[in-house]
Amino acid sequence: MLQITHLTLRNWKNFGKVDVDLQPRTFLVGPNAVGKSNFLDSIRFLHDLASVGGGLQAAVAARGSVGRLRSLVARKYPDVVIEVSIEDREPGRSWRYRLAFAGSETARIKEEEVWEGNRKVLSRPDNKDAQDPERLAQTALEQVTFNREFREIAEFLASVSYLHLVPQLIREPDRSIAHRNDPYGGDFLDRVARVNKRTREARLRRIEKALRAAVPQLSELRLEQDTRGAFHLEGRYQNWRPYGARQDETVFSDGTLRLIGLLWAIADGEAPLLLEEPELSLHPDVVRQIPLMLTRVTRSPAGQRQVILSTHSMDLIDDEGIGLDEVLLLQPEDGGTSVKPMSQDSEAGWLLQGGSRVSEVVRPRTRPDSPEQIALF
Repeated sequence: MLQITHLTLRNWKNFGKVDVDLQPRTFLVGPNAVGKSNFLDSIRFLHDLASVGGGLQAAVAARGSVGRLRSLVARKYPDVVIEVSIEDREPGRSWRYRLAFAGSETARIKEEEVWEGNRKVLSRPDNKDAQDPERLAQTALEQVTFNREFREIAEFLASVSYLHLVPQLIREPDRSIAHRNDPYGGDFLDRVARVNKRTREARLRRIEKALRAAVPQLSELRLEQDTRGAFHLEGRYQNWRPYGARQDETVFSDGTLRLIGLLWAIADGEAPLLLEEPELSLHPDVVRQIPLMLTRVTRSPAGQRQVILSTHSMDLIDDEGIGLDEVLLLQPEDGGTSVKPMSQDSEAGWLLQGGSRVSEVVRPRTRPDSPEQIALF
């Protein structure tokens, strides 16, 4: 029942300063290259800090260096800051984690704090850090010997998942050799196989039923293992033959693979899910069903899951059930990209009251200045 309710960023990639609330269902919209992926990556960064085999240095190295993380609008060499507020929707407990770091080749902690409600659980640098400055190369979040009082938060952040499935990686015969927990799908089928058989087959049956609405010829979906030990998705497609024909993921369409990945990710766990443009390769009528599906996920009594996604699709945000506080508008400004909920736009509220749809309000605010120039290339 935990969810991230507020995110603060300072000098993180595109962003000079961000302070924004996050809803159980949050849609990130804005022009190309404005920072939607970088916004999601700030939460992924916290996941990487807390994950087994991760930590501050590994998380920074995976993104190049502190210099590449620090916003270009930052003056001189200020700290990079990420802060999240986390709340338990049932008991009403709250946490806050704040990390500030700087450096060049090696990231150094400038500030690390953990609050449980109004009680400060951790404050660094402390006396031990002063005696041994090398300690500031590691966060307390990543160390089980130090995070006992707030391990619940460390485990929660480590459980956050991200999906931006690339169909070509799933089709690659040797996909899993160099991938482990790959958000782009390199080891997707191996992760499906690692789920216990009963749960796996139940999920595949649910996905199969949902897929039939988008892929009419599909009548069966299952996971099989070949003689080399590699796993494959196998589907039965209806045709003129009495029992149809079987095909595997190597010939599935991009849209079919992306939809399978999306449905599996939604069914796989209860921690926050970060989605990158889930509408890619999908028919507009299928895309329009995604918000309603996410509503069921975020409000399910069995496990209310938070979903934060980026999108360029007006079909996806055309659902009348989407509230303006659920849509975060990212726009480039001189001081870095701004992030504001559409509910703070008074004109947007008037337009909705006048009968406009969310997509009609958002489109002109995300449209490039002169897209028609592309046609003159």
